[in-house]
Amino acid sequence: MPTTAIVIIAVAAIVLLYVMATYNKLVAKRNKVANSWSQIDVQLKRRFDLIPNLVETVKGYAAHEKQTLEQVVRARTKYMSATSHQEAMDAHSELTRSLGRLFAVAEAYPELKANTNFLKLQEELSKTEDKISFSRQFYNDVVMDYNNSVQMFPSSIVASLFKFRPEEFIRIDEAEAAAPQVKF
Repeated sequence: MPTTAIVIIAVAAIVLLYVMATYNKLVAKRNKVANSWSQIDVQLKRRFDLIPNLVETVKGYAAHEKQTLEQVVRARTKYMSATSHQEAMDAHSELTRSLGRLFAVAEAYPELKANTNFLKLQEELSKTEDKISFSRQFYNDVVMDYNNSVQMFPSSIVASLFKFRPEEFIRIDEAEAAAPQVKF
């Protein structure tokens, strides 16, 4: 067998091994993105499972605050019917705003603020918010790693051959990004 044929076969084998390794790495990263999104979804579901109990607890004390309670329930329903990551995160932002209004309403009712069920639900919700925040950050880190692999040379060649597409980052809306104003 001539030397050039051996060199060509060796180069072809190296290229094939590179393509296979890069493909497998891209699949693993894409799966990690999907998994990290599902972790966010788990925490959001936990949050949404707490909301009916919270609403019922507040309802007993603040019956005339019906509009605020309805906004919380509407935002929760909007999330449950979301069909994309962006719709889910938009609903999440809306829910965060309406929960903020709900807790502001609770401030006007000292008996409610002292209610052990309300305090427990508020604490659970706070812990869940921390987990959601961490999960969102982790998701964006995983998406960045995946997008780098999809967009950077030479793995971008393999990515385009097998139709790997960049994923969207989770972005917060301007209302969530604004620093809260504290007044004394």
